[in-house]
Amino acid sequence: MEVLKVSSKSNPNKVAGALAGVIREKGKAEIQAIGAGAVNQAIKAVAIARGYLAPSGYDLVCVPAFTDVNVENETRTALKFIIFPRE
Repeated sequence: MEVLKVSSKSNPNKVAGALAGVIREKGKAEIQAIGAGAVNQAIKAVAIARGYLAPSGYDLVCVPAFTDVNVENETRTALKFIIFPRE
């Protein structure tokens, strides 16, 4: 599954475009975000991507979960969002 990493400085419109492209190509995607600012940008991107994909008949579902990621040899807890079209 394609993993998009989002930071607090990420542009939600660009992330949404990348997310829409991955959904169209692969059918599902995962976004990872560490911290409140990054989670905020990630959720904005999901909302924007829904708008991008709705005219094509896609209705996106977003499932949040926790995951551990290794950042500079340190384990951090991140939120991951698994995004896929509703059946």
